[in-house]
Amino acid sequence: MTGDTYKRARTDVHGMHTFGIVGTDAAAACDRFVEALGGRVAVVRNRKLEEADGGRQRARPATEYDLGAEWRAYGDGLSLREAFDRLAPDHDYAVAIGFPQARIPQVVVGDVAGELADEEPLATASDAASLDVTAVVAAVDDTDPHVTLESLVTRVKRSPKADRAGAIATFTGRVRAKDSADDERTELLEFETYEGVAERRMRAIEDELEAREGVFEVAMHHRTGVIPDGEDIVFVVVLAGHREEAFRTVEDGINRLKDEVPIFKKEVTESETFWVHER
Repeated sequence: MTGDTYKRARTDVHGMHTFGIVGTDAAAACDRFVEALGGRVAVVRNRKLEEADGGRQRARPATEYDLGAEWRAYGDGLSLREAFDRLAPDHDYAVAIGFPQARIPQVVVGDVAGELADEEPLATASDAASLDVTAVVAAVDDTDPHVTLESLVTRVKRSPKADRAGAIATFTGRVRAKDSADDERTELLEFETYEGVAERRMRAIEDELEAREGVFEVAMHHRTGVIPDGEDIVFVVVLAGHREEAFRTVEDGINRLKDEVPIFKKEVTESETFWVHER
């Protein structure tokens, strides 16, 4: 089985690979990764900005985007996942510096204050110079990408047939807390899959749907791992010549994904936990 943040077996990457670097030599290690990674790379740093406050120094957390020499932004209002969501449509990689509790693949370089979240690190090294960057990049490329609806829409817009398309239709499935007002609340869903099997079946469904007349590009993604109520689970995006083909293919795509892709769902409510396929 595989989770949302780790192993994938994928023939076509629909999203942005993410990983973290923590430890006393994380900044130097990040510089080495930015040089080694192909494509467009974003860096999100967790910094403490000091402000003078009545003669005392006050530390506050902030998030910084480094998107290249031309542009930089700071802010307090985003979570790391929200930052990744914003970066995903236009980046191949996002490197998070100084987020030891983030549930993403982590590289440990030097000493770390506190413990990591409950994932084994991708790699550890005493300092940036001794880190095997080539091996870590290969490991990062074998992790699940961070996918959003926006990143899938951006992908299908890059189709060589986009100049013939007059419609993009999308479907987003999300975790529903209740079917009705009197229902017990669903707190989270957890999805698991046999490694590689679900991805191969989704890619096959995409290919079959794209063979239809007037359908130019289909992109599908289903998250795995723990997903709290209110968060998105699954996306289907269709680029087509006209709205009729787009709407019909989106509906068929999500129906086939539900019927044909082997994904196992565990539901956690306020009072019980159960695998849905066992009921």
